Amino acid sequence: MKDQSNKKSGTIGVVGATSIGVGGMMGAGLYTLLGLAAKTSGVWLPVSFLIGGIVAAFSVYSYSKLGMVFPSRGGAAQFLVKEFGDGLLAGGLNVFQYLGWIIAMALYATGFAEYACQLFGLKDTGWIGKAISIAIIVVVVFINIMGSKQVARAQTTIIAFELIILILFIGFGLTKLHVPTLTTSTRGEGIIGILSAAGLLYVTYEGFGVVTNAAGNMKNPKKQLPEALYFSLGIVMAIYILASIVVIMTVGVDGAVANEGHALAAAGQAVFGKLGMIFIGLAALVATASAVNSTMFGDENLAIRISNIDEIPHKFSAMTHIGGTWGLFFTFILVCAFVVIFPLSSVGEMASLSFLLVYAMVDLGHVRLAKQTRAKKWILIVATILNLALFALLFIQTIINGEVLTWVSVIFLIVISFVIEYIWRKRNKENSSWIV
Repeated sequence: MKDQSNKKSGTIGVVGATSIGVGGMMGAGLYTLLGLAAKTSGVWLPVSFLIGGIVAAFSVYSYSKLGMVFPSRGGAAQFLVKEFGDGLLAGGLNVFQYLGWIIAMALYATGFAEYACQLFGLKDTGWIGKAISIAIIVVVVFINIMGSKQVARAQTTIIAFELIILILFIGFGLTKLHVPTLTTSTRGEGIIGILSAAGLLYVTYEGFGVVTNAAGNMKNPKKQLPEALYFSLGIVMAIYILASIVVIMTVGVDGAVANEGHALAAAGQAVFGKLGMIFIGLAALVATASAVNSTMFGDENLAIRISNIDEIPHKFSAMTHIGGTWGLFFTFILVCAFVVIFPLSSVGEMASLSFLLVYAMVDLGHVRLAKQTRAKKWILIVATILNLALFALLFIQTIINGEVLTWVSVIFLIVISFVIEYIWRKRNKENSSWIV
């Protein structure tokens, strides 16, 4: 059945779609991962943001071509099925993608707790932070049960508030830069550290895919979709790079690392004083809470979508007596488990590793559809190689740093995703071929 949305007059223009893209990318990752990335990149943190953005640009090309031919709210899940067929490979990757979004929610919830503790002067003893993280997840679950339209409408206001705060922070911060911070730290691990930091920061760009969901409502998606994708990526890259320059040249690398979970607030205090810390902290709370909510909504829809095509049990899309689907509550339990088990650094690395792998596979699978989408194969191959290279560097970094729980968990999640998919397909006597 053809997508009827293509027959509607265009209701979303380039500006509107660009706003969607900026909203999808901007926020939580920037607030939570600056300090962690500075550990390996040192003063070259802005370069890591630049590299991560360049790698994302290649995937943006892939997504723009796919989105023009297959306009769908399914995003990467739909693209993988189109590319590899409804088989074990696409199914396993979609289960892994579902788990990747859960990790991202754990990252945002943990970041919310970091800024809440810092803003309200709470001493995070570990369990206080985890309790706050779980509390915001519970609130988000109730919001999703109620299906509040007001929350969705508030997203535009949230993004506008964030942009105003960040632009003011960058504008005033650039007037307060001082060079001595560049020479007071010995942190940084050379080119490998810069590249592994780029891999870690990739999660800050992963939201560009939401723009493809609007393709069906564009008047001329072939022209408007690529423009919106690249404009939104360019705007976000510029803000990230400038913000990281201000952080490094006001509080220094050591200051960013010392305030690992709330480095931006520390820089805000250096720029504006106590008031700057408060405003950055409030922006961070809004951004991370909003990210948990939007990701929870998206992950629930992903669970419903892949259950409807028999990639996971149909129970996920079934409604409960108290409202919400079983998938929503299963997602809630898993997010809480990740919050309790893993620290901020681990969920940050695991989230980026998950998205790098999924996007690499989307780019690789796109090669099979290149004639249909009129995409240049060499760009798709380069996109695949770059994503896999950052994945490998970040993964190796976790091994070198002795983060056994992190890299073992990533391998476990990849394996368990395909095991679950294989068992489910065998039980339901569905096609268990890798590629259909």
